[in-house]
Amino acid sequence: MSSNSKIASESWISHMSNKVKAGGGINLAQGIPGFGPPKLLLQILRNLSMEAVHQYPPGNGQADLVNLICQNYKGLGQVSPDEVLIVQGATEGVSLVYTYMNNQYGTDWSSMAFDPVYESYNELPKIFNNSLIKIPFAKGGEMDRDLCESELKSNNVKLVFINSPGNPYGKIWTEEEFQWLFTLAEKYDFFILLDAVYKDLFYGDNAPFLPLEINRERLFYVNSFSKSLSITGWRVGYLISDNKRMKELRAIHDYTGLCAPSILQYSISKYLELTDYGAAYVENTRSSLSENYYYLKPALENLGFTVAESGGGYFLWCELPEKIGNGVDFALSLYDKQKLGVVPGIHFSEDAHKWVRINIAREKEELKQALKRIENFLK
Repeated sequence: MSSNSKIASESWISHMSNKVKAGGGINLAQGIPGFGPPKLLLQILRNLSMEAVHQYPPGNGQADLVNLICQNYKGLGQVSPDEVLIVQGATEGVSLVYTYMNNQYGTDWSSMAFDPVYESYNELPKIFNNSLIKIPFAKGGEMDRDLCESELKSNNVKLVFINSPGNPYGKIWTEEEFQWLFTLAEKYDFFILLDAVYKDLFYGDNAPFLPLEINRERLFYVNSFSKSLSITGWRVGYLISDNKRMKELRAIHDYTGLCAPSILQYSISKYLELTDYGAAYVENTRSSLSENYYYLKPALENLGFTVAESGGGYFLWCELPEKIGNGVDFALSLYDKQKLGVVPGIHFSEDAHKWVRINIAREKEELKQALKRIENFLK
């Protein structure tokens, strides 16, 4: 199969992950954590299963969970319960915002994202028949600010997607970069959607900056418990927006998502209440990810890969060794010969033919096995 081949019915993430699920092997393609959820959370879920928590919760979210979210952000300006909406994972939150924007502007507007682009940001404009402007990251995570401003000005951009730390490239946006972008938002009248699902999973000591105090009226903030608590299948996330827009966002949610699963909201709420918002578990997960990053990055570089510097998240963004032709052939052959799944970079960028994304949110021993399989494949 050539590097130009397309997977017509599914994404490359699903395609490579489904290969592993069907044929066995190690799955470093999909963002599935290899860490189990907190044992206390599972015990709470088990106990709650016999209680009366199986019917519709309030559409905006279970009250205790909403209040706990507000308390968690109290150091970043006042977040009130009427600015919070519980959704079915961050993906619904992003889709909900895009639907809202489309209602406001019809088809005569564009969105912007930074290349390599996370799949939802890339696919939503296609679904709604809008255009997406892609601004490439330079080495080190810088972007051409003059190009960015020019594209914002000339393409009627109304929504800018940011994920920090990023996926597939784990860039963390600085406070200065956010200040610059919000200044442009006022100048050219657009909104910023910050997808912060990896905000607690950073490497080292520098937590990502969250711009909730800069300009709430220009910000849609999306997060979830999927990655921080290793419960990607629970699909419980939340959206924060100012009062002015939340009323319409909730109205759309009533007819699209309605509510996240009731018992799961109650379980998360009780767990967060008992554990200081899951502080010990999140810290342990962050430590494991940091260790994996600092182990796997130099090991892959010793095999000829170029690994982008990352500040956090689940993934390594890797340029292939010079002798490897392209990411599609590499990913398919790697699975066929070594039963190891990774994602070709073209899933995230048309220019990333020589790149792959590798999930590092796995146990250390599994990553050691994966590294050995890559080494055997290259031989």
